[in-house]
Amino acid sequence: MSEIPHIPVLYREVVDAFAGIEEGVIVDCTMGYGGHSSMLLEANEKITLIGIDQDQTAIDFSSKRLAPFGDRAKIKKGRFSDVIKTIIAEEGSENIRGILADIGVSSLQLDQKERGFSYESETLDMRMDSGAALSAAEVVNGYSQKELERILRDYGEIRNAAQIASAIIKHRPFYSAKELSDVVKPYGPRGKKIHPATLVMQAIRIEVNDELGELSRLLDAIEEADLPHARIGIISFHSLEDRMVKQRFSKWSKSCICPPEAMRCTCGNNHAKGRIVTRKPLTAQADELKENARSRSAKLRIFETGA
Repeated sequence: MSEIPHIPVLYREVVDAFAGIEEGVIVDCTMGYGGHSSMLLEANEKITLIGIDQDQTAIDFSSKRLAPFGDRAKIKKGRFSDVIKTIIAEEGSENIRGILADIGVSSLQLDQKERGFSYESETLDMRMDSGAALSAAEVVNGYSQKELERILRDYGEIRNAAQIASAIIKHRPFYSAKELSDVVKPYGPRGKKIHPATLVMQAIRIEVNDELGELSRLLDAIEEADLPHARIGIISFHSLEDRMVKQRFSKWSKSCICPPEAMRCTCGNNHAKGRIVTRKPLTAQADELKENARSRSAKLRIFETGA
């Protein structure tokens, strides 16, 4: 479909992950432009899909794209960590058969220069929800050097975070992502496939949108819901996100929760919520990597509750 502006990553792996679900509800926590949602509706003809997004532009687009599926497709606006709780309460935990989350900024958001995600953007925004209070401009121009060092180190995993934070302080105020990119570019990694400013822009974007906090709260909501038979698929693009998902899935798979120093099990040894389906994350196949360079960082982990 040439009019679709976004190629969903790991599209085959996602369809396979939720194959065979014959009834109930699949929740697409990061609906975006409806790529994964439409594929799941086509592949699972009797399920209802509820998509969540905080970007009104994406909602407007996906409302039209998913219209042919009629009542089988529903859309809710908001942060997925909040909306997922409402959906589970309304639909009933026993009817939730799948939850998908593609943790990352969409291709169209990256390509729309007015959104401030692009290195060439004349704005400095990076908000996934354009109505949110915190923007990249507030972070870059308002944070202290110590706060900037923290987000660059923790979210960008940048070794020379102090040096880059100092350069940002020296050259601010910034009015565009392009200005910021030009200043931090000399301090970025060389000889790699990524743009030298990638990690800095990524760290600021994660801070602006509280992406790690959102993922943690989503996993908390799923854990608290105690879903009896659902498949959970999380796509991450960052090592911190992937680590968080891996650790949480490992926790959910453990039957014994006694402390390591315990001489014998006293917890009942019946605490496993299900099983890990993917011991190693699924990654893009060669043809997808060729067609969509943004898929190179994508990792899909799958967990099945009640298994």
